[in-house]
Amino acid sequence: MMIPPAVGLGLELRVLAEEPGMSAALAATQVGDYRDAATVLDFARGVDVVTFDHEHVPQAVLRELVEAGVRVHPGPGALAVAQDKITMRERLAELGAPVPAWARVRDAAELADFLEAHGGAAVVKTPRGGYDGKGVRVVRAADQADDWFLAVAEHGADAALLVEELVDFRRELAQSVARRPSGELRAWPLVETVQRDGVCAEVTAPAPDSEALAGPAAELAASIANGLEVTGVLAVELFETRDGRLLVNELAMRPHNTGHWTIDGAVTSQFEQHLRAVADLPLGDPAPTAPWSVMVNVLGGPADGPMPIRYPEALAARPETRFHFYGKASRPGRKVGHVTTTGGEPGETLARARAAAGFFEG
Repeated sequence: MMIPPAVGLGLELRVLAEEPGMSAALAATQVGDYRDAATVLDFARGVDVVTFDHEHVPQAVLRELVEAGVRVHPGPGALAVAQDKITMRERLAELGAPVPAWARVRDAAELADFLEAHGGAAVVKTPRGGYDGKGVRVVRAADQADDWFLAVAEHGADAALLVEELVDFRRELAQSVARRPSGELRAWPLVETVQRDGVCAEVTAPAPDSEALAGPAAELAASIANGLEVTGVLAVELFETRDGRLLVNELAMRPHNTGHWTIDGAVTSQFEQHLRAVADLPLGDPAPTAPWSVMVNVLGGPADGPMPIRYPEALAARPETRFHFYGKASRPGRKVGHVTTTGGEPGETLARARAAAGFFEG
């Protein structure tokens, strides 16, 4: 999804793909292990700046890149906050960002104390590696995380899980911003997200009935981006509590699924903006191009064959819809593509997006 804006900006993309046949093969110029410093350094010698489409590159590799004089955006210090959820909570607390009540817990006894202090229910998270609902568990008894305590114990005596209060939220929101090294910053509209089984299923931009929250959400995301010195796109996932507060749930320092609607619904997409930011080019206008945009993820894909077998019917029936597919094999719950519709009324726009995505279900 970064290829079209790169072409438009006159930037050459090179991709280090993890293995042959990945969807990034459209732009891939090298296949190799992103966890191997020598491989990444060899790749980096042929580019002007290195950025990421996930947060899992080891800190040791990132530091070697910086020490070798490679421009890395976002930098290791910022990316560390997105890589470890406990570090994220610590840094957000230092910045004064509102977050759920939380604690590091090293064993069932510490988890039991937290449960007793927070109404008998909590959310336990593995600090690293979790996404799309993985590594997240609601618990109501301390022994319900015993298997995770055993797993983290292998990393040393100080290894811990993150436990948070079970937030009574009205809905989930997301605020995306982009920041370049000079400090210039732009924000897209606040959006509402709907999760299914821990996976983002729908995004509506702007979030309905969010006039009072839009300004504070943008200011919060900007303060985090500046405080962490993020370069590139930062997505801040938020809870809106039933008493009207905003709490930060997660951070992502890259173009994020909650911002995919911007490809078709904003003057400057998150992918173009990320390229502009990491190349230190002036940022584009993030304003929406329609009153409402709705993105619906295609989860799983058709069970009767590859995605393209459904294209003709879907394209004919929904010519107003923008279809985006990722070259990934169908698998239950997997994000294999998304559709976006724009319109003048949120309910009708959502209905059209759901109908378009429905051509690829089952």
